[in-house]
Amino acid sequence: MDERRTVKVSKYLSRHLRHQPERIGITPDPGGWVKIDTLIAAATAHGFRFTREELDHVVATNDKQRFVTDGDRIRARQGHSIEVDLGLPPATPPPYLYHGTVAGSLDAIRAEGLRAMGRHDVHLSADRETATRVGARRGRPVVLSVDSGAMHRDGHVFRVSANGVWLTAAVPPRYLRFPGPR
Repeated sequence: MDERRTVKVSKYLSRHLRHQPERIGITPDPGGWVKIDTLIAAATAHGFRFTREELDHVVATNDKQRFVTDGDRIRARQGHSIEVDLGLPPATPPPYLYHGTVAGSLDAIRAEGLRAMGRHDVHLSADRETATRVGARRGRPVVLSVDSGAMHRDGHVFRVSANGVWLTAAVPPRYLRFPGPR
């Protein structure tokens, strides 16, 4: 499977498993799981064909490990805008986590902190390198440090997905460290 096809199938899966399952007539269970055969049949009926082998390739090779299969089911690991319960238990974060963004977002972040926006949670990275890659998707990246240790001590709940993405409802501005002068 060539890289362009892999990316195309991955984006299709993200759109329909995380955001718009109703668009192709699928209904994830409360945990976000969809039967693979149902997903493939619905995609085919809506003009986007892919095979189980292609799906397995995307799941296995996706650089962010966005998807997970369990027998005959698949779901996105995180990043949903639809209502799902991923069943992730609360976890104690490392002292600092990181968030990649772009300079154009900094004024709003300084005022409001990090918000989940259309997702269920704010996504944080355990290392600067990952946060840099995330921020670079939208332009020149800016990496913010999050005092997650202080947040946790103050009662904020964190969860971590199997692919290492840290999730929390929001990050108030007081827990953020901005790079360089304002």
